Amino acid sequence: MKKMGASLQQKNIKLALGLIYLTIIFFVLYILFSNFEYEDFTSYKFIQVNHSNLILFKEQNFFLISFLLIVITILWVILLGFGTPIALAGGFIFGKWIGTLLVVLSLTIGATILYILALFFFKELISKIFFKKFKYLEEKFKKQEVMVMTIFRIIGIVPFGIQNILPALFNIKIKNYFFGTLIGISPAIFVMTSLGSGLENVISSSSEMPSLIDTIKNREIYFPIIGFACLVIFTFLIKSKFNKS
Repeated sequence: MKKMGASLQQKNIKLALGLIYLTIIFFVLYILFSNFEYEDFTSYKFIQVNHSNLILFKEQNFFLISFLLIVITILWVILLGFGTPIALAGGFIFGKWIGTLLVVLSLTIGATILYILALFFFKELISKIFFKKFKYLEEKFKKQEVMVMTIFRIIGIVPFGIQNILPALFNIKIKNYFFGTLIGISPAIFVMTSLGSGLENVISSSSEMPSLIDTIKNREIYFPIIGFACLVIFTFLIKSKFNKS
């Protein structure tokens, strides 16, 4: 009976999350297509004009836009969203430095809130689903929570949404979870926000739609791509060492 109850609870959670996602997507699409035509989104001029309006609005309402980014990101993470689109948007709007700061902080707060919810309300369910597969991490986390949490974030292992709740299996201290997440996600987020900032730079400096080759040749674009490649190699090496230890 307990097994059936856990399975039913799991299905209800998935159903609720799915409905929330669909509602948000429908709401966003409704607003977009109520105000714009499909042809607008394929027009480079449209993209440039609205890019300029967005940047101007940000400059005039910096704290409001920053607050909205933080709130939206926290809600996105609680709904098991991943960090890449937020990082790209943060870099596009705020640039790589302020964007990185805002996105890393927002993702960390959202992940910590989700972790606390998982720890107090869903620990048993998470344990039934994931404990056997990730039991080997238990001893690693016991040795040094902050360091292992940082490495855990850097190498990924599982998708970001699962990363946020998985440490509930091992009762990681909340402060160790927070700082491990803050440090661990920073390199990848910096690369993604730099790419978002590069895309903004390309749009603001090009009067016509640039070709893919011209876009990649822009140093604001190829530096983050090189950084991403280096990060993937570094992550692979750390993951191999982490699994062997």
